[in-house]
Amino acid sequence: MKILVTGGAGFIGSHVVDLYIREGHQVAVVDNLHTGKLENINPKARFYHIDIRSPQLEEVFEEERPEVISHQAALANVRESMVKPQLYAEVNILGSLNLLELARKYGVHKIIYASTGGAVYGEPEYLPVDESHPIHPLDPYGASKHAVEHYLHLYYLNYGIEYTSLRYPNVYGPRQDPFGEAGVIAIFTGQMLRDEQAIINGSGEQERDFVYVEDIAWANVLALERGNGGTYNLGWGKGTSVNEIFDRLKELTGYRRKAVHGPPKKGEVFKIYLKAEKAREELGWEPRVSLEEGLKATVEYFRHNL
Repeated sequence: MKILVTGGAGFIGSHVVDLYIREGHQVAVVDNLHTGKLENINPKARFYHIDIRSPQLEEVFEEERPEVISHQAALANVRESMVKPQLYAEVNILGSLNLLELARKYGVHKIIYASTGGAVYGEPEYLPVDESHPIHPLDPYGASKHAVEHYLHLYYLNYGIEYTSLRYPNVYGPRQDPFGEAGVIAIFTGQMLRDEQAIINGSGEQERDFVYVEDIAWANVLALERGNGGTYNLGWGKGTSVNEIFDRLKELTGYRRKAVHGPPKKGEVFKIYLKAEKAREELGWEPRVSLEEGLKATVEYFRHNL
């Protein structure tokens, strides 16, 4: 199968590319390298250094004629979206529309969309959150990601382009940016291995559904053949506090400093974890890498790659 992966030089996207290639597919990658890195790109993939908003994107479609698009590219920083809401709309919504129009024009069969389960629902009315939960995002990032889900449905109804929307939990693992504003596990791991002071925002009792990146990538493989027209939460269905993540990483890294707490961040949900029964039943997906295994693998990666 010929697959175009947007954001394929990024943290999650590069793992998706690796699995697609391992499964025998032909893969092309589009990435503007805003957060993606050249060293993340699988050497068997063809790479195009292009922004998804660019008119040049059509040249990729003319050259590659993809059957499927795995749309991982997005700006994904909740805190940044609070101060740059227009930018998030331009990249995440208008960039996606540029992609959808080209998919229509060039006969793409299906789009697999990386949505967010951590940001679309807002503060949960009940836990774990299922796909029927009301949508009330607290930040422009979550709003922009949800908007594209509506456009996917419109393009299916009007043009017959199949889609599967995957609502990601808090994803962690190798290649995540330890110097970024998002991704608490990578940030803490980097700070601890450099013996810098790690700061916990707020009380640290915030809870998230942490899933290892290879499990998320595997959902993108399953969605190639399954889940048409569906929206799926991915997650363990249970939360882990930021304080517990800090303590576990402290033990794994040998970090000796005590936790320091800073102010909480605006726009962030306090507790969210996702019910993924629908993904298990219809995609055949469930997470396989335990938090203990995943944290060990992540720390080991950063020991050699900081």
